[in-house]
Amino acid sequence: MIRLLLADDQEMVRVGFRMVLDAQPDITVVAEASDGAQAVAALTGEDAVAADLVLMDIRMPVMDGVEATRRIAEASAAKVLVLTTFDLDEYVYAALKAGASGFLLKDAGPAELLAAIHAVMAGDSVVAPSATRRLLERFLPGLPDDPDARRPARERLEPLTERELEVLTAVGQGLTNTEIAGTLYLAEATVKTHIGHILAKLNLRDRVGMVVLAYDTGLVRPRG
Repeated sequence: MIRLLLADDQEMVRVGFRMVLDAQPDITVVAEASDGAQAVAALTGEDAVAADLVLMDIRMPVMDGVEATRRIAEASAAKVLVLTTFDLDEYVYAALKAGASGFLLKDAGPAELLAAIHAVMAGDSVVAPSATRRLLERFLPGLPDDPDARRPARERLEPLTERELEVLTAVGQGLTNTEIAGTLYLAEATVKTHIGHILAKLNLRDRVGMVVLAYDTGLVRPRG
């Protein structure tokens, strides 16, 4: 059973999501929050609920979805799927950097919503790596040219083998597992194994985190 927390300042939005989600045999809504602070408290407070996934609105009063996502990622095992009104929103970029597993437009239909929830819970990202790449390239601040300025970030990559670095770079470039397999002359199952090792060694939640890290460490540079 997938346990969900709904965080949105619009009650009608929460009601609509709950109607769709509670009707599913493998999903249950265990809590609701009308702002980010309530969402964090629901997951980390004295009377914390056990939730596997948070559907997190970005723009909320008291505490926005970005800060709430950051705090949840630091203190809870729950994953976060952020909801946005506009595609490639700068707030979504910030939420991905904060630890969200992907983003979904608020006007997504029930089938797309359910598919996104199951994808995140299966360890996949909701948005394609190519979409994450476009988002990062649009909003990522200019990277310093001085290699010394990026050394602390690059130290995070030290546990990786050369092959794992190649796979991480390819993921950051937006390649699918099939494309990585063809580029590096590997079996697709081997690519999946390398990705699993990267996630474990670097304590990353999913593929989106790999893309963000590839940019943070300078393995992949914004085009132009």
